[in-house]
Amino acid sequence: MSDQTEGPLNGGLIESVPLADALGERYLAYALSTITSRSLPDVRDGLKPVQRRLLYAMRQLKLDPAQGFKKCARVVGDVIGKYHPHGDSSVYDTMVRLAQDFALRYPLVDGQGNFGNIDGDNAAAMRYTEARLTEVAMLLLQDLDRDTVGFRANYDGTDEEPVVLPAGFPNLLANGATGIAVGMATSIPPHNAAELGEAARLLLRHRKTDAAFPEGTIVRPEDRYRDCSHESLLHYVQGPDFPTGGELIEPKAAIAEAYATGRGGFRVRARWNREDLPHGRYQIVITEIPFQVQKGRLIERVAELLAAKKLALLADVRDESAEDLRIVLEPRSRDVDPRMLMESLFRQSDFETRFSLNMNVLDGEGVPQVMSLRGVLAAYIEHRVEVLRRRTRHRLGEISRRLEVLQGQLIAYLNLDEVIHIIRTADDPKVGLIRRFELTEVQADAILNMRLRALHKLQQIEIERESKQLAAEQKKLKTLLADEGRQRDALDVEFADLIKRFGPDTTLGRRRTTPGEAPATDVVAIEALVEREPITVVLSTMGWIRAMKGHIGPEQELRFKEGDAEALRIEGHTTDKILVFADDGRVFTLLGDKLPPGRGFGEPLRLMVELAADAHIVTLAMASAQSDLLLVASDGRGFRVKPDDVVAHTRTGRQVLVPGEGHKLKLVKPIDPSSTHLAIVGENRKLAIYPLDQVPQMTRGKGVRLQSYRQGGPSDARGLKLDTAQDGLSWQRGSQTRKVLLPELERWITKARGGPGALAPTGFPRDNRFTD
Repeated sequence: MSDQTEGPLNGGLIESVPLADALGERYLAYALSTITSRSLPDVRDGLKPVQRRLLYAMRQLKLDPAQGFKKCARVVGDVIGKYHPHGDSSVYDTMVRLAQDFALRYPLVDGQGNFGNIDGDNAAAMRYTEARLTEVAMLLLQDLDRDTVGFRANYDGTDEEPVVLPAGFPNLLANGATGIAVGMATSIPPHNAAELGEAARLLLRHRKTDAAFPEGTIVRPEDRYRDCSHESLLHYVQGPDFPTGGELIEPKAAIAEAYATGRGGFRVRARWNREDLPHGRYQIVITEIPFQVQKGRLIERVAELLAAKKLALLADVRDESAEDLRIVLEPRSRDVDPRMLMESLFRQSDFETRFSLNMNVLDGEGVPQVMSLRGVLAAYIEHRVEVLRRRTRHRLGEISRRLEVLQGQLIAYLNLDEVIHIIRTADDPKVGLIRRFELTEVQADAILNMRLRALHKLQQIEIERESKQLAAEQKKLKTLLADEGRQRDALDVEFADLIKRFGPDTTLGRRRTTPGEAPATDVVAIEALVEREPITVVLSTMGWIRAMKGHIGPEQELRFKEGDAEALRIEGHTTDKILVFADDGRVFTLLGDKLPPGRGFGEPLRLMVELAADAHIVTLAMASAQSDLLLVASDGRGFRVKPDDVVAHTRTGRQVLVPGEGHKLKLVKPIDPSSTHLAIVGENRKLAIYPLDQVPQMTRGKGVRLQSYRQGGPSDARGLKLDTAQDGLSWQRGSQTRKVLLPELERWITKARGGPGALAPTGFPRDNRFTD
């Protein structure tokens, strides 16, 4: 198609736009819509648009707790027909979650029928279930008809919906929220409402008024509460309070940092206890599991571990749950330590999980940002302040209108005969009343709408009494509106009532997740997780690895693929961690129980670790070895390292030795703990011996110069014990053993490392390697 176009496209109705610009503009609009209208909750009421629309539609249907239930299909129909023009499944799924007491700490929907269970079973279809609002939901909707929040047109302009709810309940933190948008996500765990109320009262006492800021300053909600530290808030907020209970074992320092930054995580464990049985036996009973863990899938996972012999201390698992959760674990013997058994389960199953914290929410302006605990509470309090002010102004308007009417009615009572005469004789009584008594149209209409039976003396007295009461209330509300201190006191009363309604003495408010001590990292040994069996790890020249059962001798012949052969062999156990050293200086870690069995040829090592394309394996070692490992590069630089210090926990491994440009890791040699000296020999047959303390212990780096070379590089190294005259250097040559004692080694021993050394003793092996 030619780039030249004759005349405007389609009469100028089609505009030529670069594809990248068009895609970028449309994708940005989609991303913004996902962030603001679907995935992230509002910091003020803690709701996403679909949740807010659902609660508002149920309120319009008068589904309050005092009324009966209605079919969920009816509610879903109203929501998608008036406010949320999307699929009915998204709306019903939202309703189901808001009704599940194991998914929401304080349910907002009271469901009747099958709304799913903790096993992961789905809810019944919406035509079979019924629902209404809960008391908590009514607090969120409280005073909605008193102009407390703004409204906007619905999607087709035929109705209105609230922009945000008044939120007389701290829903964002109390019920938490999760969501994934475009390029960002949110994850907020549920908390205890009474604790949030106490924290809010503490913040209120530190709230700065408008007078504390220079005129014209843009004041963010959190700016008013800078004097209140996060540490003081954590005196009340002990951490998440999940609906399924459990034990919070995250260290207090980590919790404090997470709440201060808005990012972090919380480790939660199942709650268990020991039940004693006859004859000294016992069983472990799980009564609470971590949040968002499906009980059925959890038990399946434990059964899989049992079948794979990964739980050496557990004999059986049973689900005896009825209305209450009850998972029974049967130990293999009565001698098994229950704490050790549970630690093995915590490490390998979802009996322990980590719930991430990412308080990414929409602020009052609809801008997404990550907030701290103080920031979220501050935004909620400022929203309640605005709700209080708008509610007060709305009430003042009602009082003003009512006083206007009452004043007009009182004028009518004081001039009753004249009012009746004007009404009976005037062509336009309304205009006549307005001219004669200087009334407003509202007052004139109120007089004309009065009933004859209301024209008695007692009614006049009632109007005067009501006027006085309204005038007193008006004065009180005007004072409240003008005094930020009184507004603070009014909110303090609200939070105190919240604490009373959801306190620890109530069924709903009782804390379910109790803080506990973080366990020590070495509470459970690896032997408790995996059945200990001897294995021989074999690596072939083509990079295939396998674990043979037992410790096989060198005489046992092994099968390999055609063209392949044995390269390395090391003995260990299934509970061991095997260190794999590559010549680029990286170290990878394999678990003995995860290696492919020795019945076949094994599996390529490169499928298990992310080994560089040009890297090759130098050797294998056990992480549990007591001897230090000496790492030497091809340029003669190196250092000592403890095996346990180089264990890697990811497929990418760990960079330990950093070779110089053009060099590789050449040697990895164990150094006996009793060694006092290091002997190193080069490819040039020069030998150097010096004190071992000249070689530093490191965990990463290039190391120090161990031996210098004009040509070639290191060939071998070993540790020597040179304490007495009978100690020395020995090597095997054929069937004979040759040993050079300490006095004869003086010409090779130096006080400092890094020299070239001297030619090896007569009879030293031609391959320049030490052998015993």
